[in-house]
Amino acid sequence: MPHFTIEYSGNLDGRVDMGAVVELVRKAAVETGIFPLGGIRVRAIKCEHYAVADGREAYGFLDMVLRLGAGRDLATRKKAGEHIFKALSAYLDPVFANQKFALSFDMQINDKETSWKRNNIHEALKVEAIHG
Repeated sequence: MPHFTIEYSGNLDGRVDMGAVVELVRKAAVETGIFPLGGIRVRAIKCEHYAVADGREAYGFLDMVLRLGAGRDLATRKKAGEHIFKALSAYLDPVFANQKFALSFDMQINDKETSWKRNNIHEALKVEAIHG
């Protein structure tokens, strides 16, 4: 259940293609090989109201949080996180070159005792893989 939530400052509109960011993160997550394809979710939420540092409107940010289920050791999580962060950071190099910008990525593990899910996508992908 890797769920990525991206919050970003509204001043990135016109500078960053958030559709491309969402797809880049999805692909990078798949490339790690540790997440079930049917569980990957990536969403981006534009923040219209925000304040960064000393309040200058030119400052921007992108903050990504990954929520995932327990079961992967620290080394595996770190390797996957570094892969995803490296891909995202490289994509955002032009933003760093043209404005003051903050990028962050945190990984959070859900407590399986207080996390409920219902999903029929996994089964659909299995059937599709078998039958084409």
